Amino acid sequence: MMSAQFTEDPHHLASAPIVVGVDGSDAARTALLWAAGVARERERALVIAYGLDLDSARRVFNSYDISEPSVLEQVHTRGSALVAHAALAVREVMPEVRVTTEVSSEHPARMLLRHSATAYLVAVGARGTGGFAAHVGSIMLSVISHAEGPVVVVRGEPATPTRPRTSGPVVVGVDGGPVSEAAVAAAFEEASERGAELVAVHAWSDLPFGTFVGDPYTWFPTSDIEVNEEAILAERLAGWQEKYPDVSVRRHISIADPAPQLQHWSESAQLIVVGSHGRGSFRGLLLGSVSNSLVQHSHCPVMVVRPGTESHERENH
Repeated sequence: MMSAQFTEDPHHLASAPIVVGVDGSDAARTALLWAAGVARERERALVIAYGLDLDSARRVFNSYDISEPSVLEQVHTRGSALVAHAALAVREVMPEVRVTTEVSSEHPARMLLRHSATAYLVAVGARGTGGFAAHVGSIMLSVISHAEGPVVVVRGEPATPTRPRTSGPVVVGVDGGPVSEAAVAAAFEEASERGAELVAVHAWSDLPFGTFVGDPYTWFPTSDIEVNEEAILAERLAGWQEKYPDVSVRRHISIADPAPQLQHWSESAQLIVVGSHGRGSFRGLLLGSVSNSLVQHSHCPVMVVRPGTESHERENH
């Protein structure tokens, strides 16, 4: 018999805050207000964090023989003003949210990775003027690839990028292996918290052999494959549906590339949830074309959950 239960997960302690990185960009402000909204709804504290990366700054200053103390003081002052302004922006529209700020000397990625070990979730903007919010840059990929908890890249509709959608389903990408368990766990929790429908999308493109004869499906009875994949998806969801009976689940099966399938769903979803890697085309989801497509072109926020960061565990008895 399969049962689902909470582990002693630091991410789900009542004290676990929502952490959002800021850098003064419009994208970071979008992430800030999104994170504040989640903090308000779930009665969690909000930490507004800014990383100075002083080690890199010192190397630059030494190269140009700049007076280090005075310049570094100015850098710290600017960072303090930036997070203070962000905190004020939140308090003006959501005074009930408990807000604290942090200006760290750390590299932004290291700062957010440190927070990811104990935060409820970490939110970042999709683009920025620099630092961790840079457009699909190495820092963002580092945070997503190595975080110890969920990371949300906050995106909105192209027409209204500063106001991500708050209606529609939660959509999760599911593969056939256990590595997507973390994403499924997070997606059920998000759907339950939001009172939203959950759409489980199982798309795959593991049928390359027929391409040598001009038809990618020549050698495969696709109807049989779909039945098998439907059974795999149902098995992956069964325990979680028992744990979250309040969540209405819709399953979507497709022999296709996952990226355009998930991007299409992002046009109506309020959140897309994906694991870091998996079987077939889900492998390399973070560092390959699928992740880049979602982070750059999704019409809603994207939550990335690495294996081992799930908030629940399932045990066989």
